[in-house]
Amino acid sequence: MSRKRTMTIGTAALAGTAVLALSLSACGKADMTKQTSPFAAAKGSKSVTLSVQTWVGAQSNVAVAKYLLEHELGYHVDTVQVDEIPAWDALSQGRVDAILEDWGHPDQEKRYVKDKKTITAGGGNGVTGHIGWFVPKYWADKHPEVADWKNLNKFAKQLRTSESGNKGQLMDGSPSYVTNDKALVKNLKLNYEVVFAGSEAAQITQIQQFAKEKKPFLTYWYEPQWLFNQVPMKEVKLPKYTDACAAKGAKDPKSIDCAYPTTPLQKFFNTEFAKKGGSAAAFLKNFKWTKDDQNEVSEGIASKGLTADEAAKQWVDKHPDVWKKWLPKK
Repeated sequence: MSRKRTMTIGTAALAGTAVLALSLSACGKADMTKQTSPFAAAKGSKSVTLSVQTWVGAQSNVAVAKYLLEHELGYHVDTVQVDEIPAWDALSQGRVDAILEDWGHPDQEKRYVKDKKTITAGGGNGVTGHIGWFVPKYWADKHPEVADWKNLNKFAKQLRTSESGNKGQLMDGSPSYVTNDKALVKNLKLNYEVVFAGSEAAQITQIQQFAKEKKPFLTYWYEPQWLFNQVPMKEVKLPKYTDACAAKGAKDPKSIDCAYPTTPLQKFFNTEFAKKGGSAAAFLKNFKWTKDDQNEVSEGIASKGLTADEAAKQWVDKHPDVWKKWLPKK
């Protein structure tokens, strides 16, 4: 996820859901933002294209929205997997109609929402996101002091791995994630090495293995995330987040020396779709649920072997009191 004020939860292999891969290449100096959405071009055909962000929580949003758009409103829904920054370009170009979970990209908002006006803000999706460093609760219960960054160097030896060498391991997800962790390790003078698991899925597997063996670990992680249901973790207190720290980091990412912010997660629509998308646009604007709702679907996809459609149906069958409020009034 690049979550700017420069935060990112990263890319994970989609679990149990089929997506259409979208190839996005650099466009040089050409301005592609004037293309209209495929929805608008269809002249009334009931079709919607949703961007699928690459972490399972975002996949859950899309799974439920897709299921209801198809089964309650009669739309055909295409899904496209795109990384965070390219997703903004695709949305502006009309290659997709909506992003249902953005963790904060002020530069993209300024360019496309405020200046070009090719993207329209769609409001919050009801979930608040937060990135941080976490240790397993079973370890923190024995060593409460580990939950403060000032004490981490005392535990570096316990957290050494073959990948981190003589330093403690701070586990991240994919090298493509935009995180502050390398800057934080350097600026806080911590005896740690950032080691990338490779993806969200690989990171989950590693955390589960550590937990099974009751081994200590320190990991970049985030909420909401269904894994907390299976592996309780405690957040490590980092220096307090401030807007001044974020502003400094925006100018020079290597200068970041404070915690990640708490971020209300947002939806964004292609502007033509927002204007002409009819019931689908109205439904997606109304889409709003809780962390617990999202985690329920995410756990079904990532841990219980359900397809995205099966997990969505299971949630929809259990929670009509929630989703019926999203349906546009006739």
